[in-house]
Amino acid sequence: MDERYKTFDDFYPFYLNEHRNGTCRTLHFMGSFCVLSVLAAALVMGRWQLFMLMPVAGYGFAWVGHFFFEKNRPATFKYPLYSLVADWVMMKDILLGRIPMSGELPLQ
Repeated sequence: MDERYKTFDDFYPFYLNEHRNGTCRTLHFMGSFCVLSVLAAALVMGRWQLFMLMPVAGYGFAWVGHFFFEKNRPATFKYPLYSLVADWVMMKDILLGRIPMSGELPLQ
């Protein structure tokens, strides 16, 4: 059955289940950090072409995590907007200690 999430609050537990592997979460965190770094570099240096690297930096790390460690298909393919928001929410939750960066997460 193809479940479509109507709200982000409904989607986020699904998203976390798709990111139970600690290495996958670490790679997502690294990708998000790289996106912020590229954004800062583009703004500071005034090199707007660097913006084109942002999706490569973010999704490159994340997709390695999914394909090699989580062994699932990234939710981005089915839920692009919710997944983008969830990447940042998960990064915030890791920084606040709500979600561990390493180790397996229990099923939500």
